[in-house]
Amino acid sequence: MSTYISKIFVTVDILVINNTTEEILLIKRLNEPFKDYWALPGGFVDENEDLEEAAHRELKEETNLEVEELYQLGAFGTPGRDPRGHMISIAYLGYSSDVKNAKAMDDAKELKWFKINDLPKLAFDHKEIIDLATTR
Repeated sequence: MSTYISKIFVTVDILVINNTTEEILLIKRLNEPFKDYWALPGGFVDENEDLEEAAHRELKEETNLEVEELYQLGAFGTPGRDPRGHMISIAYLGYSSDVKNAKAMDDAKELKWFKINDLPKLAFDHKEIIDLATTR
């Protein structure tokens, strides 16, 4: 029997679109990698945690937002997308107009709603995730 242990990690990224203004919610990262860059809310999937549950948890932890439904957009796993190692991210899409309860928490330094045609430079491959969702 092999004792191989995978060094691939699973994360979730959540694209939230304001259903009133059609703006995208981004967080400014508090920590490295990409400290002070804007990014989609997200993070690591915990052991024995369902992917969608992880997405709901990470969204709540970083933005204080809860959305009823999240739709899986796809998987992103190009080696090198994260400088910490080989990370595969499952991206989700959700809609909210709850701007009053949105606030930066956990490892989010700041949050802001951005117009799709006026996005800042983004961390990781988050522009690719946004492009996939907004060009469908």
